Amino acid sequence: MAINTKDNGGDDDVMGEINVTPLVDVMLVLLVVFIVTAPLLTNAVHVNLPKTAETAPPEEKAAVYLSVDATGKVFIDKQEYAVDAVETELKNRKGADPELALNLNADDGVQYGIVAKVMAAIERAGVTKLAVLTAPQ
Repeated sequence: MAINTKDNGGDDDVMGEINVTPLVDVMLVLLVVFIVTAPLLTNAVHVNLPKTAETAPPEEKAAVYLSVDATGKVFIDKQEYAVDAVETELKNRKGADPELALNLNADDGVQYGIVAKVMAAIERAGVTKLAVLTAPQ
């Protein structure tokens, strides 16, 4: 869209520039509004904390890895176990550590029945912190 700048009927000079002054004015007003309101958006309450002696952070326990390879062999932390012995081993580990966390890795090609048996053994052993690990696509 062009704007004709002259009123002398026969001259077709067209102004090809846009007046950016109103745009700059609006942007400066918005900038000022954001600068003024940004500090007001913090909801933090400033307090002076008491000084105490340093303490060590709590020790994070590593999760136990239970893996099922493509041939159906079951491993707990890289040690091979029979499918029937998984429940007993997990009960022993759960008795030693009530907060036992378990990561389950199962090969993509393993039979579903073996994984179902392992998951049932995990449930019967009383393990409640279970993560089933997968690879991203």
